[in-house]
Amino acid sequence: MDKNTKKILITGASGFIGSFLVDEALRQGYQTWAGMRQGSSKRYLQQPELRFLVLDFANVEVLKEQLAAFKATFGKFDYIVHCAGATKCRNKEEFDRTNHLQTRHFVEVLTTLDMIPAQFLYISTLSVFGPIREGDYSPIQETDVPAPNTAYGISKLRSEQFLQSLTGFPYVIFRPTGVYGPREADYFLMAKSITNHIDFSVGYTRQDLTFVYVCDVVQAVFAAIDRGVVRRSYFLSDGSVYPSRRFSDLIQKELGKSFVIRVKCPLIVLKVVSLLAEAGAGLFGKSSTLNSDKFKIMKQRNWQCDITPAQKELGYAPQYNLERGVRETIAWYKREGWL
Repeated sequence: MDKNTKKILITGASGFIGSFLVDEALRQGYQTWAGMRQGSSKRYLQQPELRFLVLDFANVEVLKEQLAAFKATFGKFDYIVHCAGATKCRNKEEFDRTNHLQTRHFVEVLTTLDMIPAQFLYISTLSVFGPIREGDYSPIQETDVPAPNTAYGISKLRSEQFLQSLTGFPYVIFRPTGVYGPREADYFLMAKSITNHIDFSVGYTRQDLTFVYVCDVVQAVFAAIDRGVVRRSYFLSDGSVYPSRRFSDLIQKELGKSFVIRVKCPLIVLKVVSLLAEAGAGLFGKSSTLNSDKFKIMKQRNWQCDITPAQKELGYAPQYNLERGVRETIAWYKREGWL
């Protein structure tokens, strides 16, 4: 395959994962379009060969005009990686509208315009399965019945179900666990807290965590393109399971902090604080980093998942264990002046 003749669209390109997907697409020689909302940041999208496509997912008619104009000039995309979405919203209706309905409308417009690509690669989340297998802490399997308990997870699951319901639609769904790395802002808050010698954790029962470095997510996406798989879903992690303090311990090590005060918060206290923060932000029409969804995510005890299908079918081989990933992430935060 001559990748120089292949066109790829990456939506949500200005975001954390999306910007790394753009990096790799350009590195591999694809004709690459960054799909963005009007006014989105181009901070990490400065490559001279990168092309931009403004897409209004909230307005179906405008979206149709934008894609039709693209088709008239360039034809259709060979591949679309749909990374656009929201991890923070004011309420469940906003989550559903942004993650589910806008994905649905996007695919419907592509269908109407005869622009369905060879593969439509969708970045979902492990959260679509919710707090399951917490009795024996065994890895979540693709054959398990999803039971999301967050508005975010429900909205992503509804998107998955829509894609899976379309006869012959060439979807590939990725369900990464906690994604971290340079440019990521949420895990940065933990690093910032540890810089101030405070480590905050939740609950007193065992918690098994999993992580995946952003470059390994990117690796899986392009492996799926190379293998040409369709109508498959894959969990993504680095293949290891970690106790709840491992991530913060590694951050402490990389920051060279000699001591950290460990604050363990009872779940009931966190729940009250989360609800208050969410209500306060709602009064000003904003979303809060700490909210009822975040509480349920922090409450979940088992984040193990089976990545064997990705390994066997895609040749997926994570290159970053947690120690290496945290080392590179903290080094980037320091270089960029975040820490």
